[in-house]
Amino acid sequence: MRRKSFTLLELVIVLIILGVLATLGISQYMRSIEQSRGAEARSILGQIRTSVLGYYMSISTLTGIDNTAVGIGTTNDLIPSSCRASHYFNYALSLITSTTLRIDGTRCSAGGKTPTASVGIGGIQLTVDANAGTDTWSMSPAYR
Repeated sequence: MRRKSFTLLELVIVLIILGVLATLGISQYMRSIEQSRGAEARSILGQIRTSVLGYYMSISTLTGIDNTAVGIGTTNDLIPSSCRASHYFNYALSLITSTTLRIDGTRCSAGGKTPTASVGIGGIQLTVDANAGTDTWSMSPAYR
């Protein structure tokens, strides 16, 4: 009488297939997590943009604008200007002209927030031309 059972080779092949599927699933999961972090950063950049345009509407220039004028800083109630436990990005303004500035959202890479190697360290930039009313987005491939 013969017993029906799996051979060792069949079991090894099944384990290899499961390992490959798990690896693919984890990398896809990490990619989607990073994209959601990018969506949060784009939302915060939009909030900063609104503050920048409010500043421009009140004095008709962006000259003299700084991080604190639009709510970017180091205290917990402000949008972070440096990496901290509650955010995966930090933000900063760069004045280009008296009516144009760039808002940078840079991905934190320390404090347990290191992105996976497939994502890499990058960021999202929003260039605001307050006079023309135009916005230009630029971002690392992981956040598109």
